[in-house]
Amino acid sequence: MSTTETRPILVGVDGSPTSLEALRTAARLGAALDLPVRAVTTWVIDPVLAGYVPVDTTGPEETARAILDQSVAAAFDGEPPVDLQADLVYGPAAPTLVEESRTASMLVVGSRGLGGFRGMLLGSVSQTCVQHAHCPVLVIRPQARD
Repeated sequence: MSTTETRPILVGVDGSPTSLEALRTAARLGAALDLPVRAVTTWVIDPVLAGYVPVDTTGPEETARAILDQSVAAAFDGEPPVDLQADLVYGPAAPTLVEESRTASMLVVGSRGLGGFRGMLLGSVSQTCVQHAHCPVLVIRPQARD
């Protein structure tokens, strides 16, 4: 890696409130550190459904694209930062974000996404990222606790 190469701030986005806050936090950090921001939503095909997509339904890639686009729009009131890159990446969330962190300056994730059990302090994806990412990880917690 050359000294002129810029490593973006990577953000895991799943549409959850904490992932929207992670996007906003990454944008503030990016502006302060003069770094681009790369929002990533992952997607997979359920092995049970591999090779079969019912007529008149949206596939997992299209669903992931909608989640990413809606999340970016919601996080920034329709005006995302100019240097924000939004990407879909195929693969399970935790290992994919860990792999993508190889080229990032920092990874920002929400403490809990849309899965898991209510009341968990740290979700499985964020916990895996904290333990295995190749860069520093910032975990965003919810603003208010239930």
